[in-house]
Formats: sequence, C-alpha cells, structure tokens
Amino acid sequence: MERRNRNLTYSLIVVVSLLTVAPVLMLIIGSFSNNLNSFGNFTVKKYVTVYTDPMLASILGNTALFVLGSAAFATVLALFLAYLNNRTDIPFKFLFKVLSVMPMMIPHVLFGVSWALLLNPSNGILNMWLQKLFMLPKAPFNIYTLPGMIVVEGLLDLPVAYLIISPAMGAFDASLEESSRVFKSGPIKTLFRITLPILRPAIMAAFILCVVRGLASFSVPSVLGMPGRIYVLSTFIYRVVTMSLIADYGKAAAIGMSILVISVGLIYVYRYFTRSSDKFVTVSSRGFKPTVVELRKAKIPLFIVLLIISFVLIVLPVLVLLYTSLIPYVMVPGRQAFSAMSLQNWRVVIKDPISLRSLNNSLFLGLAGATLGAFLSILVAYVIVKVKSKASGFLESISFLSFSFPGIVIGIGFMWYFVRTPLYATIWALFFGYVATYLPYGIRPMTSAFVQIHSSLEESSLVCGASFATTMRRIVIPLLVPGIVSSWVLLASMFFRELSISVVLSRPGTEVLAVQILRFSEDGQWGRLSALGLIMIAISTIMVATVNAIGSRFKPGEVREKRTKVAAQRLVAIG
Repeated sequence: MERRNRNLTYSLIVVVSLLTVAPVLMLIIGSFSNNLNSFGNFTVKKYVTVYTDPMLASILGNTALFVLGSAAFATVLALFLAYLNNRTDIPFKFLFKVLSVMPMMIPHVLFGVSWALLLNPSNGILNMWLQKLFMLPKAPFNIYTLPGMIVVEGLLDLPVAYLIISPAMGAFDASLEESSRVFKSGPIKTLFRITLPILRPAIMAAFILCVVRGLASFSVPSVLGMPGRIYVLSTFIYRVVTMSLIADYGKAAAIGMSILVISVGLIYVYRYFTRSSDKFVTVSSRGFKPTVVELRKAKIPLFIVLLIISFVLIVLPVLVLLYTSLIPYVMVPGRQAFSAMSLQNWRVVIKDPISLRSLNNSLFLGLAGATLGAFLSILVAYVIVKVKSKASGFLESISFLSFSFPGIVIGIGFMWYFVRTPLYATIWALFFGYVATYLPYGIRPMTSAFVQIHSSLEESSLVCGASFATTMRRIVIPLLVPGIVSSWVLLASMFFRELSISVVLSRPGTEVLAVQILRFSEDGQWGRLSALGLIMIAISTIMVATVNAIGSRFKPGEVREKRTKVAAQRLVAIG
C-alpha cells in the first residue's frame, strides 16, 4: 500500500509539475529571450526595454490605483452586506445572501460591456436619457475612466470578499460589543475598537485576495480601460502581443514576470492572515448565540439600499444586454426603440460561423476540460488528504501554485511552452492551459470531501482483497459524489467563460465565446455582442442551477449515514 501511494504521489507530482511549474519556467526563460524563434539565446534586453519604457510609470500608477481602489471598494461593500445579512433583522436575508454572490454567474466581460452600454460618453443609454431629461450639453458620466473601472471591478470582486468576511461575521461573538456598550462606548468607538480589530484577519484576507484578482483582471481593463486609453499591466501585455506589428513575446514575458512575483508574494501574505486567524477566536466551547441587532427606523432605508445594490449587481446588466440585443443600434428606450425591436441580432449570431465555432469550442473546453480537471482533482486530493508525507505536501504546494497566476501572464508562459510542440495554436493548448490554471478550484472541494471519509472504509476494503481501483470505484467514489459534482460544475463554468488565457492562446479556428464577445466589443457590434452574451449567461446559469439542484438533494448527515451503510454492504460483498 505504501509503495502504491508513493508511486501515485510521484506520478502526480510529474503531471502537475508539467501543468503548473513548467509554464512558469518557460515564462522565465522566455523573458530572457528575444522572441519565439530565438528561444534559448539569453539576453536581458527585454527587461531593459520594459523598465525604460516611458509609459511604464503611468501604467504602474494606473495599476496601483485600479487594484487598490477596486479591492478597497469590494471589501468595504462586502463588510457592509455581511453585517446586514448576519447581524441585523433586515428582511429577506436569505435572498440577499444569494444575491451577494450572484455576480459570479455573469461573465466579467459581459458585466463590463453592460456598463459600457449604459455610461459610455458618446451613446450610453443612461447618459442619453439623462441628457434628454435634464437638457444637458454633454454626457454626465464617462465609464471609460479609472473611477469607472474601479467601481465595476469592485462589484465583480464583491462575491470573493463577501464569501471570506461573511462566515467570520456570522461567527463573531456579539457579547464583546455588548460589553463595550456597557462601559459607555458609543457605536462608532465599539466598531473601531472591538468589531473591526477582531475581524481584521478576514478583512485583510478579503482585501489581499481582491488585490490579486485585480492584478489578474483583464476583462474590465480591456472593455473599459483601453477605449479611454487607460492601460494597466494586463492590458499592457495584451497590447504588446496583439496590437503591435510584430508580437513581442519576450517583452510580454518580462512584464508578466513582474506581475507574477507580486501575485505570489500577495498570496503568501493572504495565507499568513488566514493561518493567524486562530489568534482572533471569539467563539469557544461555551454556549454561543449571535445577537441580532434591531435596525428599527433604519430598517426600511437600508432595505431599499440593498434592493438598489441587488438591482445594480444582477438585474441591470442582464436587462441592458437583453434590450440591446433587440434593437438595431444603441438608442434611448422609447416608442422609436420599441417599434424597431427585432430578433435580427440573434439570427445573425446564430448563423455566424465564427460565433458557432466559438460556442462549440467553449462547450468542448467546459465539458471535456472540467471532466479531466475533476478526475485529476480527485487523485490529487486523495494524496493530499490520505497520504501524509513530504512528497504529498510538495504536491499540494505545486497544485495550488497556479492560484496566484494571473491568467494573461500564465497564458504567455504557455505560449512559450507550446511553441515548439504540435499543441501550439490548437484547441489543446487552451485545454491544458485551462486545466492547469483552474486546478486549485477543483481540488479545494475534493479535499473537503475526502476529509469527511474515514480511512477505515478504504483499509477494510483492501484487507478484504479488493484492489485500489476497485476500492476507489465501489467505496470511495460513491461517497464523493457531492464533492465531485461541485468540483466539475465549478470548473465547467469557469472554463466556459474564461477570457484572459484565451486572448493569448486562441488562434483562428480556436476562438472561444469570451474572445468573440471581446472582438464584438472592439468592433462596436453591441447588438450581436449582447445576443451572444445572453446565450453565454443562460448556459452558465444552467450550470449553476444544476449544481444547486443536485446539492439540495444531499443533506450531509443523512448522505454520510446512507452512503456509509452502502459502503459497508459493498465491503461485505467484496469480502
């Protein structure tokens, strides 16, 4: 058994290293090479070119403001929503908890496009309506600005921050705040001296993770930043490899190395805050019941605020896309617009060969890629949880290495990785790039599932003479069904809407939906973009609804009891 586990561990280390470590090594080597054709001829010229570029100072400044501003906005908004949902008597709590994470269902590129349709200065729907209503000489808002980018990215990162802060807020012992009030401390003083300090690990973890996501963000900077000539590091890389007469992949790799180093450093800081959270424990073995704060007169105003936030997060983007998909060109809603509505944009998209090919490619990557990713996640999670050794610890480290990879950066690494192989410029380059980048998202739910399965079941099966494959197939896998389903659907939804890796690796014939939507955006074909985007949202929603429907059928206690009995019966049969 030990020999089998050792062989499995080392085999997985090789496979995962090829997926995660090798592209980083190729990115490093590529940053010291002139171009794809002169690979291995080492030079520091690309780093000199990057760091002496006169645009670099403004790009770094834009990046810092964009990343820190959006992370701060997302964290503060998540803290506000988590407090209302967990600690107050606000109505419809369950609904607002769901709505707080709903933006994860909308592809980021479409969320950015919906705000461009509303607030672009030339023909934004909301801008034109406000100009007409108040007789304004020019548009009152311009989404193609750094503040506009910060707000939109902050709204997109809200679910991540909320999912980190909300559990900590729900487990916070409110008696500490009550003690503060007993000693005559006001609500503001209690907030800053009791509540926020105790929640500091969760708040800092949420903020840092949002910073990492901001560094990796490409959708918002490309859709809202580039039209306003506001470049950050991710769009600077995109400009170097797609908008130059000759794509300079060496320079792109040199820029990518800077982003990668910052991201990896921030991930270590994030892990520090999550590891040190036990220093701030306020709920122990004694009786605990979180106190509900009565909002009283503030209940209705805050409820209206939550309704507005929910409308902005979910309803408005979808309504804008639906409306735009039915009109021939962007116009203010009215009699003329409603009389001009038709399904023409939908007909064009459905008959467009490139759009259909993009849909087929995205479906293949989502279904087949998620299947391989889930299978690999099962094996890796098994080794991490059940095989406790230095090798399994190393496997865990390299498996989660890609968590800190900005998509467009690792896309450059895969470009160098595949350039001298038959995989270059094929759908398989995207396939393996997706699996490598999003592998941690599949492993995480699988490790949680494996932790709940006692080793005695597996050991009993082996004692009864069953092989490892039989034990996994008949005992372990049936107990992992909820985790497998969650892992597969999460990977499939991410693969289906992926953009940042795709813009680097996709070529004619290997387009995916997100890239095609970006092309429509660059060409100003808003109606076709909206129709294709709604198709994308519909499929993503079906995936999320499917996992929720399946998950609702599994009550953890009942499922464990029932499946343990089944496993025991199978052990008897094997014996």
